[in-house]
Amino acid sequence: MFDSNITLEELSVDFDGRFQLADVTWTIEPGHATTPAEQWLIAGANGSGKSALAAALAGEGNIVSGTLSGLPERIALVSYERQAELIAAELRKDDADILDVISEGTPVSEIISDVSLDDTLAEELVATLGIAPLMDRAFRKLSTGETRKVMLIRALTSQPELLILDEPFDGLDHDSRLWLQGHLATLAETTRMVLVLNRLDECPDFITNVAYVEDGQLVHQVDRADERAFGELGQLLHLKTSELEVPRADPAASLPPLDPDQPLVRLTGATVRYTENVVFENLDWTIEAGQHWQVSGPNGSGKTCLLSLITGDHPQCYVNDISVFGFQRGNGESIWQIKQYIGYVSTALQWEYRVSTSLRNVIISGFYDSIGLYTKSSDVQKAIADDWLEVLGMDRRADEPFNKLSFGEQRLALIARAMVKHPPLLILDEPCLGLDDMNRQLVLALIERICRSGEVTVLYVNHRVDDAIPGIENHLALG
Repeated sequence: MFDSNITLEELSVDFDGRFQLADVTWTIEPGHATTPAEQWLIAGANGSGKSALAAALAGEGNIVSGTLSGLPERIALVSYERQAELIAAELRKDDADILDVISEGTPVSEIISDVSLDDTLAEELVATLGIAPLMDRAFRKLSTGETRKVMLIRALTSQPELLILDEPFDGLDHDSRLWLQGHLATLAETTRMVLVLNRLDECPDFITNVAYVEDGQLVHQVDRADERAFGELGQLLHLKTSELEVPRADPAASLPPLDPDQPLVRLTGATVRYTENVVFENLDWTIEAGQHWQVSGPNGSGKTCLLSLITGDHPQCYVNDISVFGFQRGNGESIWQIKQYIGYVSTALQWEYRVSTSLRNVIISGFYDSIGLYTKSSDVQKAIADDWLEVLGMDRRADEPFNKLSFGEQRLALIARAMVKHPPLLILDEPCLGLDDMNRQLVLALIERICRSGEVTVLYVNHRVDDAIPGIENHLALG
């Protein structure tokens, strides 16, 4: 159960030159007969080192100085970085042209069985989380939420003595989050846990202590029972956005005018199916200019699929009756004629954005709808990108490589990239995924301001009711 202290003594850990934890001293107590074991939450802003500290507990990184002792033999870690590593490994199979074969990808069943030590529990979790129909599907073809469920099943069935969960609730639908919260509460009676959460309102009741990380250092350790200290810690993770202003557009990058009598999007009887699996059918939906929409639904209900019909990235968009910006799909329009009017943010885009370029250039690339920047930018575009970086509190990091940023920082940069050209349609697919409280409030305030500006129509996809935006009054529920 809980045998000994886990002790970090003046520990400094380097992560391939991308980030370094510095002089961390921290003890996780095992508990005693009359004292419950400590269950910790790691908190902090994006880029502060939360995920790095969790990874260090899992044995990752190179110890530069200090000591780390008391770690158990079996440790399970679920994180965006581990998730991205699995996706990247699957993508590398596609790049292995020398094999002269087409890789079908590793099936979900194999991804789970490779680490599972409890087949009975694995079967139970597969059924509970609705993964059973996906067991033969390639892991890389799952949605973000489905991928996260597979990662959780892997961890929970590996019989860990230390379970480390980095943003375990992100990407899960409402029912799955409720189940996981209950399961973790039960598991906390027998398994030591460390959670990384960007949102203090998701902090489970069984958490006893909070570690606050800043600039790679553990600067605060708070007892959950100390209400005053815990409240002050919450204030550190929020940002006042009352003076927030949306940066200007580039007058030289204006888009061709749209027909004001045409809706931005019209779907008539839209249906998507794969053999006998119907994702949705007979969907009629019209998005008028200035008419903001929130789209919600459980994992696998077709939210991302619906978005890809609009953007033209889904093969079935040409067999459906779809009009976008006055273009009837299948009548000879190019995909770029459509995409020039769209700003887009998604987890899939973030995985694809693997080029090595500066943070400023990532934002400027939004003017060109490119992954990377291959065109000389104007002084005005650079100035606008710097304005966005100032709004996001990242103005002193403009020249840092994008691929060296944390997950949340990358998401903020991609949101600015999507917004930079003030597109007629801004599509935000789970824009708050992976963001801490401070940056979440910033993003939600930005979206609300854009909704009120009257220039951009927002299509906002999310799972969470509490992330609703006042300016978005229309709702499409799938599933």
